[in-house]
Parts: sequence; C-alpha cells; structure tokens
Amino acid sequence: QVQLVESGGGSVQAGGSLRLSCVASGDTYSNSYMGWFRQAPGNEREGVAKLDSFGRTTYAFSVKGRFTISQDKAKNTLYLQMNSLKPEDTAMYYCAADRTDWGILPRYTYWGQGTQVTVSS
Repeated sequence: QVQLVESGGGSVQAGGSLRLSCVASGDTYSNSYMGWFRQAPGNEREGVAKLDSFGRTTYAFSVKGRFTISQDKAKNTLYLQMNSLKPEDTAMYYCAADRTDWGILPRYTYWGQGTQVTVSS
C-alpha cells in the first residue's frame, strides 16, 4: 500500500506560480512511476506530468514549458512547479503512483486526495 498526501494548492492570479508537493509513505518501492493529474468540474481527469525512477519526464502539451515535475527521493516527495499559470489551469490536482508505466493516462493504482488550484484572470 502507498499513501499519497498533496499540498501546496491555493489561489493565484494569472501569470503567477505555485509549487505542489506530494509526500509518499508506505510501500514506496511501488512508486516506479509517479504523476500529476488534474480534474476540473465537469471534466474528466487528465494527465499533467509523469516522472519515472530514471528521471525521465512526460508532459501534457498544455503545460509543457510552464510546469516542471521533480522528485526528492530522500524525502519521498514529488513536486510540481507551476509557472505562468492560466485560468484554464484551475482544477483539483492529484498525484498518483504505480509500478506500471501508464504515462499520463489516469490508470494509476495509488492516488492522493488532491489539492485545489484556482487561477483568476
């Protein structure tokens, strides 16, 4: 079992920045692949970024160049640095983990509870 707890969400104006954190506990050896996802009201959950244990990353086209996924293995913490935020980035953001490489498809086994990001124009 893996437990994931996100933090760092909040309200910012367009153009601002936020850094999300996701602390993993439990069987963290299962976290070969970790990702960030988001879901806005009325929309399906969509992938934002993925990081594997080799440091390889994948980003959704909509966030490429603005968001950066990273990890501090010593702290079992996954980060998402979000710059140049836009109103359309408003959503609940979730981190996820799995032993299988799902890329940025929302098929991961372990999920956090989410942290809300609101971007105003």
